[in-house]
Amino acid sequence: MTLILTLFSAGIVLLAADLFISGLTLAIVGGLAMFSATVLTYRDFGFTAAVLAGGAAVGLLGLAVYLELVWLPKSRFGRGLVVQSTVSATSQPPPAVAAEVVGRPAEAATTLAPSGLVIVDGRRYEAFCQSGHAAKGTALHVVAVDNFRLIVAKL
Repeated sequence: MTLILTLFSAGIVLLAADLFISGLTLAIVGGLAMFSATVLTYRDFGFTAAVLAGGAAVGLLGLAVYLELVWLPKSRFGRGLVVQSTVSATSQPPPAVAAEVVGRPAEAATTLAPSGLVIVDGRRYEAFCQSGHAAKGTALHVVAVDNFRLIVAKL
């Protein structure tokens, strides 16, 4: 009986700890401890007691999931555990506004094989050359703007 109660208690503690420690490992081990306690209950006390123990285990698991996913995020303590702020900044500014650079002449600031740097209106941009290789100083024109670079082609 002591082993059964110990396994149930350990399962409850591990499920509760899983609320605060990221990962699924504690929940799995806690669930296995409760399942083992149910099997031992069946072996020692019979089917009816095992059904009651299994029902208690499922009920406690459901309660733990409810507390973790529904109640905790709404509580004062839970709001302190969850990061609510977002970052609206980007790691890089956009390369250029397409309307301002598409069709403009560009000059290869480095060798484009096929990527490199170009100069458009005195500003340096990362670029991809559709024509393939372009030597430093080659005259190019801007064809399009990709997510992080200009698309250029030889004149």
